[in-house]
Amino acid sequence: MREAVSLVGMVLKSTPVGEYDRRLEILTRERGKITAFARGAKRPGNGLMAVSRPFVFGRFKLYEGRDAYSLASAEVKNYFTELAEDVEAACYGSYFLEFADYYSRENMEGAELLLLLYQSVRALLKPVLPNALVQLVFELRAMAVSGEYTPAPPKAVSDSAAYAWEFIIASPLESLYTFVLKESVQQELKECVEMNKRRFLDRTFRSLKILQQMQG
Repeated sequence: MREAVSLVGMVLKSTPVGEYDRRLEILTRERGKITAFARGAKRPGNGLMAVSRPFVFGRFKLYEGRDAYSLASAEVKNYFTELAEDVEAACYGSYFLEFADYYSRENMEGAELLLLLYQSVRALLKPVLPNALVQLVFELRAMAVSGEYTPAPPKAVSDSAAYAWEFIIASPLESLYTFVLKESVQQELKECVEMNKRRFLDRTFRSLKILQQMQG
């Protein structure tokens, strides 16, 4: 019998397969992005139903197959059910999952990106932090983790915006969401992050379009 592997991760995407199964994309600390099938997860009362949803974070017990994994069970650390109570935060969170899906790779260590994603979704639940700022911090640091960024702001900005840029790129992940910015400085940072995205990203994100439509 195959030996199970235990991987820490977060569900990025959950897609129905057939009548009862779900196909999951999970960003894991140890092996980057993996594909796993949750057999019977759509059956009422099945133990995999609750752990086969986006945002679920925890330790997953899986059996490795030729092209994908089979999910056996999960020890969930956070379901992030609070997001369901805030539509805007849920949209931001969905965008973060999609962004992380874009940058994650199979069979590559994903610890930093996973921790960034986890901390960023948690930050969406903190009323003191503007969601728009959380988005900028997440985008810039995710691009930095992937090596797709400019070390300094791509345009002339104030000292405060330049410091914020450097702080986001270099600070420990646990310290990322410990500040707020004046509106003018946040706008400068936003312009620079958008320039960085136009330079390095080659796609658009469906969840971001929905978020923008919501905000008018």
